[in-house]
Amino acid sequence: SALLIIDVQTILCEGRWAVHEADAVVQRINAVSARARAAGLPVVVVQHEEAEGPMLYDAPGWQLAPALQVSATDLRLRKTGSDAFHQTDLQAQLQARGVDRLIVCGMQTDFCVDSTVRRALALGYPVSLVSDAHSTLDNGVLSAAQIIAHHNLTLSQLGSYGPRVTLVPAAQAECS
Repeated sequence: SALLIIDVQTILCEGRWAVHEADAVVQRINAVSARARAAGLPVVVVQHEEAEGPMLYDAPGWQLAPALQVSATDLRLRKTGSDAFHQTDLQAQLQARGVDRLIVCGMQTDFCVDSTVRRALALGYPVSLVSDAHSTLDNGVLSAAQIIAHHNLTLSQLGSYGPRVTLVPAAQAECS
């Protein structure tokens, strides 16, 4: 197994663009990642970047959220699309480590988490989605809480890929 921590970046944790319950979500991610590291699992910290604006590489908003606990042993991955596999070496990194199952958490539920989980399934990885350790913003139609609940339900019901998504709360996430 490997743990993917998707886009826990300053812009999504502070100020105007802070996701729903950002502080609590980061605390739960930290708890899961500590267990993953203790079990010797690869931890991949993903950062989204854009050609301009607050998610420009190395801009203050691009930086990892100050409350996110990272380790020098964590793998770091920069991406420019919502899917962490798209035009990155994530697949090669996982294959090199013999990873056959993913644990996923992070931001934003309806963009990068969703896209990465669906791609992982298509590539043959069963996914444990940490159901209370991903988040997003209200979108004008649905509240963030509704979006999170919807994605938990929808992703866990996908069956056409073969591998499945299992929902697991942070407190029960198995890191083995």
